[in-house]
Amino acid sequence: MAITQRIKKATARTPKSAKLPVDYGMLGKPINRSNPYYFGFIATLGALTALVLMRALASASQIFVLILIALFLATGLNPAVEALRKRKLSRNAAVAVIFSSVILFVIFFAFVVIPPVVSQGTSLINNSPALLQDLMQNETISKLNDQFGLIDTLQSKLKSITSDGTLLISTFGGVIGVGKSVLSGFFTALTILVLTLYFITSLPQVIDLGLSLVPGSRRDRVRVLTNAIIARVGAFVGSQILIAAMAAVFVVVLATVLGMPSPIAIGMIVLVAALIPLIGHFLGCAIVTLIALTQSIWVGVIAFAAYVIYVQIENYIVTPRIMKRTLAVPGAVTIISALIGSSLLGLVGGLLAVPVAASIILILDEVVIPRANNS
Repeated sequence: MAITQRIKKATARTPKSAKLPVDYGMLGKPINRSNPYYFGFIATLGALTALVLMRALASASQIFVLILIALFLATGLNPAVEALRKRKLSRNAAVAVIFSSVILFVIFFAFVVIPPVVSQGTSLINNSPALLQDLMQNETISKLNDQFGLIDTLQSKLKSITSDGTLLISTFGGVIGVGKSVLSGFFTALTILVLTLYFITSLPQVIDLGLSLVPGSRRDRVRVLTNAIIARVGAFVGSQILIAAMAAVFVVVLATVLGMPSPIAIGMIVLVAALIPLIGHFLGCAIVTLIALTQSIWVGVIAFAAYVIYVQIENYIVTPRIMKRTLAVPGAVTIISALIGSSLLGLVGGLLAVPVAASIILILDEVVIPRANNS
């Protein structure tokens, strides 16, 4: 009887549904990480991963450029939003006012500025052979052309692209090319506007999210430095656009007074050229002088002298007053940063290079140098 009870107890402790553990064998030795094959495999895998990432970034480079342009515009519009907030407006209301103004400006630019620019620019290019022929009437320029053949080269090139009367279509690769260019430009502009709206609306939330990763003891100081950097970048961007617009207005007035062809097109060219750091006004002056020389030598001399005088006034009177509250960057740093930024990202990189350099100088002055002095 006792033996039967013991068997029942053993059976109760080990239910029939329980399974014995499966024996998968003994653990092997760990991988020898010093083995050259292991090192070669890991190195190859890392190189392939880096290559895939680089190709992915290269494929999405246009998207990153659009994002950078949108950040550029959002940072430039942020000072205007902050100015409206000081007048007791909420941020959403201030963003709505500023962005509505931007959309109205884009509509004005599209319907008022672009048509005369296109028509006058096309007329200027189509009339360039005749203008160059008039330029040949001057004895000095004729002698220079006999020695170097510059006017003859320009005339042959212009005749080759304007002989069939379809300059605009041939430039964009046919009718389908024109349609693709228009649609691509429209969607690109729409994308930039939408991204700019999102960035300028959510800028405080993005800053707070980034500051949440900073240790609490340093959060207030980092917040002040971040706001100072954003203010500097925005003030610089707005100042550059204002200065370029002033140069464009001056050139339009100058071209109209001197009777130069296509004054609005010339002004828009100068507006774009003036945004280019370092060499912008050199390009603008060269374009204005060359177009003025097609009228006469004296018109070219007057246009050149007037543009040079305006640039001096801008450099020594206008720009210091506009920039005195924004940036204080040494001349060498300005040149080096503008060259590096332009070589990396073109016009956008050149525009952002100087405020980025100023932001780095601010961080050095407020963080790095005091820490070095106290060490």
